[in-house]
Amino acid sequence: MTTNVLLGLYPDVFVAGAAFSGVPFGCFATTNGSEWNSDCANGLITKTPQQWGDLVRNAYPGYTGPRPRMQTWHGTNDEVLRYPNFGEQIKQWTNVLGVSQTPAYTDTPQSGYTRTRYGGTGDRAPVEAISMSGVPHNLPVDAAAAIHFIGLDTPVSPTTPAPTTPAPTTPAPAGACRVGYAVQAWNTGFTASVSISNTGTATVNGWALAFTLPSGQTVTNSWNSTISPATGAVTATNVSHNGTLSVGATQTFGFQATHTGNTAKPTAFTLNGTTCTVG
Repeated sequence: MTTNVLLGLYPDVFVAGAAFSGVPFGCFATTNGSEWNSDCANGLITKTPQQWGDLVRNAYPGYTGPRPRMQTWHGTNDEVLRYPNFGEQIKQWTNVLGVSQTPAYTDTPQSGYTRTRYGGTGDRAPVEAISMSGVPHNLPVDAAAAIHFIGLDTPVSPTTPAPTTPAPTTPAPAGACRVGYAVQAWNTGFTASVSISNTGTATVNGWALAFTLPSGQTVTNSWNSTISPATGAVTATNVSHNGTLSVGATQTFGFQATHTGNTAKPTAFTLNGTTCTVG
């Protein structure tokens, strides 16, 4: 169920997902404060593919980028989230991904299992659905098949080629520290991964990295550091296990934050009062 929700709400974050014993995006929503939707659970909510697809599209108005692929598994004897939800998911995601509801490929990967693929015949088609005959809600999870469909078992080649220009003959000047800062952003938030390298000549015992977050950015949590305050001019300080920064060594930390449209990086960093190079 959560896979359907996440892929519908965050198409800019996920490439693909595998839903086991789920329901369509928007099916379980209630308006009376209840946490359980019996009509959805019992497979009594049916919609046209267009109606299901509109629920997903309206969850992120204006989004025009690629949509994640969907793999869904369901047992015909599901006693908790009834089997009709399987077909409704297929209707929804084929519509969202703009492919035909007529299977492009059908096979039997094992006894009692019927696999259909939509919009393609390969093992990473836009939509893949596995119906499991006689299987209840607590179905056996084929993790390897889900991992393969998502693409996590395939090595990823670097998208940026290595530089071909010769290295400069004179090293660029460096301060006593160097900071790397990488951002992974989505519509209302981002995560930042920060590295601090000691390029000086003495070990740092206890570090504090100061920088200013661009306007609209607010830290919500962090790891391998403590960050205060949550916005504006902030300072990240070490935690108990990573306070020592030997000469030539690097420590990393990260944080999650919200934003109001600006995901720019800080422009300057100081480590214990010393200005660091960036990059």
